[in-house]
Amino acid sequence: MITASISQNTVSSSSEEAFSLFEKSAMGEKKSGRVVYSDFEALYLLEKNHMQVFVGKKKLSFDSLLSKLRKKDKKIDTKYTVYFDLRSKGYILKEALKFGADFRVYDKGSRPGTSHAPWLLFATSSSDKITWHEFSGKNRIAHSTKKKLLIALVDSESSVSYYEIDWKRL
Repeated sequence: MITASISQNTVSSSSEEAFSLFEKSAMGEKKSGRVVYSDFEALYLLEKNHMQVFVGKKKLSFDSLLSKLRKKDKKIDTKYTVYFDLRSKGYILKEALKFGADFRVYDKGSRPGTSHAPWLLFATSSSDKITWHEFSGKNRIAHSTKKKLLIALVDSESSVSYYEIDWKRL
């Protein structure tokens, strides 16, 4: 089990288990002698009982970490539902803030750094509204980065539907 700590709103670990999992499944990123986890990776590992997260000496539960993260990301529940679903199916997801998206999604068997993510993913709730203008903007971002647009729609029962959008020349 990975033992991790939160410092300055970042979950990280220097444990042997953390480095082993990074090599095996690209979970986290190596930085300054530690493995640093995205919020979604930390939640996933905590929920799967592969990690314990501490703030000082206090051990956090999944619900308490999620509650803490809701303060900085109001859409974390929707995004995490999508993250959990795809990661459980063998895809690797990395944050995509520099692309203006929620995640870059790597195909099964691919690794960040050795291959490119074929999709940019935007997670949304079925109760959210999106305009054609916003949709077009998302599609342009994906196209300009040579990726396919993937929209993940989370319904009220936390079921996820995926829609892949790709440009076609006619």
